[in-house]
Amino acid sequence: MKVNIMTYNTQHCEHIISKKIDFDAIAEVIKDSGAEIVGLNEMRDLGKDPEQFAAQVKELADRLGYYYYFAKAIEFDYDWLRCPYGNGLLSKYPILEAETIAIPDPVEKKYKGYYETRCLLKAKIDVADGLNVLVSHFGLNPDEAENAVNTVLENLPTEKTVFMGDLNLKPESELLNPIREQLVDVATYSDKELLTWPSTGPERKIDYIFVSKDVKVLGADVPVKEVSDHCPHTTIIEL
Repeated sequence: MKVNIMTYNTQHCEHIISKKIDFDAIAEVIKDSGAEIVGLNEMRDLGKDPEQFAAQVKELADRLGYYYYFAKAIEFDYDWLRCPYGNGLLSKYPILEAETIAIPDPVEKKYKGYYETRCLLKAKIDVADGLNVLVSHFGLNPDEAENAVNTVLENLPTEKTVFMGDLNLKPESELLNPIREQLVDVATYSDKELLTWPSTGPERKIDYIFVSKDVKVLGADVPVKEVSDHCPHTTIIEL
């Protein structure tokens, strides 16, 4: 059975050209790709001002007719931004189970960059006798990424698994090595670099889809879509 997978950092569904929240445009990107299971990054959930901060994963699911799950990483509580924030999952197939796993913050911050609490979304999808799906958005600093990698490995099923997201790491980063030892980067099945950021002229690959070694990869692509600030990254697998 073939399954079309996508990872997509939506930049909270803000259109990169209009600078306005545009659920229809994001949903259209997903629909055009034929993606059946979608990992989402930078998603807001229902906020204290519902008119301004909607349940974004649900909004996309309603437009596509998909099942969904929102994984909260942090609760923003600023004068201008009051809402849960994290990762999301959309699926054409029923979501059998799903959970949000916290990624520990570094005990001592070793770098001067911006730090933000992150999470790992872990789910099982009712397709081909059960597909494990993990979605995350790694922090910007190496110590955050180290904790994220360890959290992924601690929660990684041994078979029929897809792990995806914006990892904020370039392909040559040694921080990815422990994941590459366990999983296969679908980008190796493409003859292109699969650059994902920025969408207005991609020059860097920081979005990834990995699969367990028992999963057959039929191809991988990055459709250049100037909607979010990231391009979506897709793959077709066979189970």
